[in-house]
Amino acid sequence: MTILLTDADIEAIERATIAAVSPEVTEELDGWLLPFDGGTVKRARSAVPLHRGTVDHSTLDRIEDRYDSRQVAPALRLADATCFDGLRTELERRHYADDNPTCVQVGSAQRMRQVVAAGGALADVDRAPDDAWAALFLGEGFDPVDGAHRVRMLARAKGSLYASVREGGKTLAAGAMAFGHGWASVHGMRTDLAHRGRGLAGRVLAGLAQAALSNGFERVFLQVDAANQPALALYRRAGFETRWQYRYWQRQQWPRN
Repeated sequence: MTILLTDADIEAIERATIAAVSPEVTEELDGWLLPFDGGTVKRARSAVPLHRGTVDHSTLDRIEDRYDSRQVAPALRLADATCFDGLRTELERRHYADDNPTCVQVGSAQRMRQVVAAGGALADVDRAPDDAWAALFLGEGFDPVDGAHRVRMLARAKGSLYASVREGGKTLAAGAMAFGHGWASVHGMRTDLAHRGRGLAGRVLAGLAQAALSNGFERVFLQVDAANQPALALYRRAGFETRWQYRYWQRQQWPRN
C-alpha cells in the first residue's frame, strides 16, 4: 500500500525526526529547523528545511550565522529534490561537501507487523532502555563513541519505546520507536554481529509495529543508509517504500570569509 505524502506530511516527518533525536537545542528560522548538539548523530546537528521550495541565499546566510555564533561548522540535511538545485549550487560555491545519502521510507504498522508470521515471537518492548539494550550499541563491530552518543540520544527522547530480543540475559537485537506529529518512527536498529541472518531484526520491527498499533499509530517512517542493502531488503519485506533521499552538506572551511 502506497502512502501518499502531502507537504504537511513532509513537515511532520522532519519535525518528528528532530524530536526523536532530541538535540540539546533546536531553533526555527525561515521555515527551517536548526538543531544543535555536541554528539556524533548528524541528524541532531544539521539544519533541515520543512518545505519543498526554493531557498534564498539570505536564508543560507542566516543559517550559517546561527551555527557560526556557536562556533560549529554549519551543516544541512537536504533532500535530493529539484527545488533545491540552486541551493546545492550555492553550497558548492561556498565549499560545502555532501555525504551519507540516506533514504526516508514510509510504511504502515499493519504491514510492518506482518514481517513476522502470525504466532511468531516478537521482540519485548519496554518504556525505558536497560543496560543490556545499551550494551548492544557498544559491542563488537560498532563504533563505541558513536554508540554511546546514540544510546544517550535515544534514551532521552520523551515517550519513546525500546525493543529487545534477548537470549541468555543478553540483548541480541534492538531498536527504538518514537511517536509524534501523527507518525511513529523507527530508530537505532542494531543486531549483534554473531547473530545476524536469524530474523532477529524482523522480530524487533514486528514488536515495534505492535506497539505502534497499540498506541493508535498506523503510519510509520524510518531512515536508512542508501548503501545498506541488507537493511533495505528487510524494510522492503516489511512494506516500506522510499519516498525521498537526502544527503548531509557540511562546510569544509570555518570561519566563513
